[in-house]
Amino acid sequence: MKTPLYLDNHATTRMDPRVLDAMLPYFTEHFGNAASRNHEFGWAAEQAVDKARKQIADLIGASPREIVFTSGATESDNLAIKGVAEMYAEKGNHIITAATEHKAVLDTCKKLEKHGYRVTYLPVLADGLVDLDMLREAITDKTILVSIMYANNEIGVIQPVAEIGRLCREKGVLFHTDGVQAIGKVPVNVETDNIDIMSITAHKMYGPKGVGALYVRRRNPRVQLTAQMDGGGGVVAFEVTGGKPAAFRLANALGLIDISNNLGDSKSLLTHPETTTHQKLTPQARADAGVTSGMV
Repeated sequence: MKTPLYLDNHATTRMDPRVLDAMLPYFTEHFGNAASRNHEFGWAAEQAVDKARKQIADLIGASPREIVFTSGATESDNLAIKGVAEMYAEKGNHIITAATEHKAVLDTCKKLEKHGYRVTYLPVLADGLVDLDMLREAITDKTILVSIMYANNEIGVIQPVAEIGRLCREKGVLFHTDGVQAIGKVPVNVETDNIDIMSITAHKMYGPKGVGALYVRRRNPRVQLTAQMDGGGGVVAFEVTGGKPAAFRLANALGLIDISNNLGDSKSLLTHPETTTHQKLTPQARADAGVTSGMV
């Protein structure tokens, strides 16, 4: 027997060799930037990202357009909680979570308290479960978010997520769950579990460290988050930007895409090679694109 034995898979897991094999070509052979949409190196990378996005979506019963890539669960938790807090500040300033949450949730909530938000930390019962009656009583007309983890990383208890989500839906409150200890281990479905936002990470289920995702519901209800990082121009879900990126507004003004339905098809940019970025815009097009001076 080889020692020491590793028995801490709730902390992290060894990468599955099949995952490594799937990733390696994108470090050397297919090294393009997925945001580079004007050459085949970028197209190959974008295709891989789209495939990965669909695989994650299929795993949790979501749409690929509802998956936002992050650097891990901590970033996902921060984006979910702070993103909701800022986006829905006019509606309320109250957040509910549990005392047994991961520090990525608890510390984020404590940070928000310093900025005037009110947070209720629910105790748990002897079996580690949240008391649904206590949760119901804690919800007020100022509550904008409930964040309860799906499965606990220390004691393994699985919360009644579907019931929590149903209660939140009845009260018109968004429901976020840290699902990193559940996904890939127990069946998770965002529709039947009534989840609006869910944090995901790869390294808890035999994937690489530094790769995570956030599920953000697009309809019934449509969830919007305020972005917590600016710039980069990479692959970001539309709802998280808090508005249409300048590149999309510019393309719309040039007549290359239609963003009236809140999501332009970036691939359509490739179908108009005769249109270049130095094309002069009409005054109305300039206004639509958010361009104030000069030529683009």
